[in-house]
Amino acid sequence: MTWSHIRAILNVNDAGNCIIKIFDNKNIRTIWDENEEKYYFSIIDVVLVLTESQNPKNYWYTLKSRLKSEGNETLTNCKELKLTAEDGKKRFTDVMDTEQLFRLVQSIPSSKAEPFKIWLAKVGNERVDETFDPEQAIFRAINIYRKKGYSQKWIENRLKTISNRNELTESWNEHGIEEDLEFAILTNEIYKTWSDLTAKEYKKLKKLTKESLRDNMTNTELALNNLAEVVTKDLIDTKQPYGLKENKKIANEGSQVAKNARLDAEKRLGKPIVTSKNAKETNLI
Repeated sequence: MTWSHIRAILNVNDAGNCIIKIFDNKNIRTIWDENEEKYYFSIIDVVLVLTESQNPKNYWYTLKSRLKSEGNETLTNCKELKLTAEDGKKRFTDVMDTEQLFRLVQSIPSSKAEPFKIWLAKVGNERVDETFDPEQAIFRAINIYRKKGYSQKWIENRLKTISNRNELTESWNEHGIEEDLEFAILTNEIYKTWSDLTAKEYKKLKKLTKESLRDNMTNTELALNNLAEVVTKDLIDTKQPYGLKENKKIANEGSQVAKNARLDAEKRLGKPIVTSKNAKETNLI
């Protein structure tokens, strides 16, 4: 397994360069800047976990205005980077590096401030440790799922699907797919073909908002989605498509194999495979 596959396993949200870190069972979107060799964290996500505000965006903008009036340019002159939003689209979001976040925490009254500082320091150390020992990334991903309560069997299946997904996206990239929107279109084609639901419809069925769709699939749903992606990757290697139009056709062909398997399984089981239940409502966790 290559380091890119290990990173894919660690970045379990399947969202390109946007990495999900977990604090207090809540997601914090981050990006690792290879050139600067540092993490950047979504400020809005950090505000949400520290304050539990109903509107963390407004909380941050109000705080930002106050800090600016006080002449605190260190915190107000923050970067804007594209991060994946709830609807799956990437939007420019205010971010801070680790040093800035330590200072920001001091400006937010919260009982979680000290635990968050410890967590923040640990995140930075993990990156250094994984550079010297990439296997730690895999173990950390496993531990994240274990802490969430997922079964060992499901975790094993999930890690395999993440690795296979990464191989598919690499193959798409080699065959003319570069834009985030194009990756989303092809992914949606796979979902729509084998499950008869778009990604948006699938998430709505499972009553999901920010949560990962794949993290809420049953073992059978994961297996079928994985089958669709593996066959699509094999077809790309065989037929060598290029560009969105040709790759979309291949994605449909590969996913049709999984759809046929789903329909056959449903006929034999006498019940639908695609379920409305999410991870909290099944025996996944």
